Amino acid sequence: MSDERSKETEELSYATQPVPVVRPVDPAVPSSDVPGAGPVAGSNPRPRLTSRAVPPWWVVGIAGVGILALVVNMAGVRREVPETVPTAGPVAAAADPTSSATLPGLATAPTLSLSPSGMPTLIPSSVPSGPTAAPTPLDVYRGTAPGLIAATAARFPERVYVPDEASGDLFVIDPKTFQIIDRYHVGASAQHVTPDWDLQRLYVECVFEGAGRMAIIDPLTGKLAGGFDILGPYNLYFTIDGSTAIVVVDRAKPGVQMYFYDRLTWKLKSSLVIPYAGADHMDFTPDGHYGLISTEYDGYVVKVDVLNYSVVGAVKVGGKPVDSRLSPDGTVVYTANQGRHGVSVIDWQTMKEIDFIKTDTGAHGLSFSRDRKVMYITNRDAGTLSVYDLASKTVTAKWKIGGSPDMISISPDGAQLWISNRYSWHGSVSVVSTVDGSVISLIKTGGQPHGLAYYPQPGIMSVGHNGNMR
Repeated sequence: MSDERSKETEELSYATQPVPVVRPVDPAVPSSDVPGAGPVAGSNPRPRLTSRAVPPWWVVGIAGVGILALVVNMAGVRREVPETVPTAGPVAAAADPTSSATLPGLATAPTLSLSPSGMPTLIPSSVPSGPTAAPTPLDVYRGTAPGLIAATAARFPERVYVPDEASGDLFVIDPKTFQIIDRYHVGASAQHVTPDWDLQRLYVECVFEGAGRMAIIDPLTGKLAGGFDILGPYNLYFTIDGSTAIVVVDRAKPGVQMYFYDRLTWKLKSSLVIPYAGADHMDFTPDGHYGLISTEYDGYVVKVDVLNYSVVGAVKVGGKPVDSRLSPDGTVVYTANQGRHGVSVIDWQTMKEIDFIKTDTGAHGLSFSRDRKVMYITNRDAGTLSVYDLASKTVTAKWKIGGSPDMISISPDGAQLWISNRYSWHGSVSVVSTVDGSVISLIKTGGQPHGLAYYPQPGIMSVGHNGNMR
């Protein structure tokens, strides 16, 4: 997400008509019904641009307009999506082969032998049974250790996919040579690259392509393999059983910001009002029953029952909460807080902030080491990377890496962090050593690179974002 825009965009129109639904859902949750709910004093949620008139052809050549457009782009403008619920039925247009939700040459059903009714066991416990057996500690990311790439994904060549929200292009980088080997258009305002739950395709969420578009990438070829229209996708997640895709549409005002689709057919199941503005990044509880989603503009983290499509709690953390990740032991959710310059630590059962980790100016993105011992935090405004030791609960290092570090994708062996510089150095990707924080390579892409993904990744499933694997 980006920073506040100029006042010229503050007076915008928003849809006020009732929102139709496909099936009965919980009504909008009044703020009084949500623990700790209420407006944030002094908050100023960023409004959205609705549309822009196309200037005459001769204006385009004027340098001043070009500079103004660049300034607006650098502010991270994203158009407000109409607050409506898509109609039922397949989202893709069957008459257009490039708009089909059935992917050419790719499987449409999960290829992993997972039970649709529960969370799979990733690694059998080695603790002996019997009265003296100690409980097995929970390790949420035990399936993401080096070398544990699923057989269904091992056939894909290693590539780093970088969406550029300025041009709508996707850059494909060979991580062995640090060279850009491909570039093609996927859709206006491309935000994040998200591996599908079954690991067989990648989605790119394109907010501005019409009313919104989901581009599909075949990871075997690294090429565009189709796509379909869908309302304003900013972020994409999947329930742990793989049945449901959750599209997050961040809005400048509270409203419908989550849409639940059948993951295979992309038929709409339900929609949900989030009573705070700026729904952004989410992670799930260990059993997948609940999602914890940040709302950047109103400063809340919201607890959503993703199985029953309802808001069940919220905690005010203030600032600008952004990236969210469940701790490896499953007890807390870490939420990078760009406004408070650190990380909020939230007990997801009681929905209370129990600690705050001070890092540096503009804390934004989160990632865990492959051994699940440390957490990396990008500080976008400071151009630094903080290293937080999970056992001692202390920041053990702060590396100056430069740029405006945003989203992180860790290499399969855990030796490198690939980080997008969204608002500096004219668009680039930094490759950073996890040993000492040295910048191994700086790859210039231009534009505004955002939610990049190194793929394939260890793990047997993706639960969304730019490669949150389990």
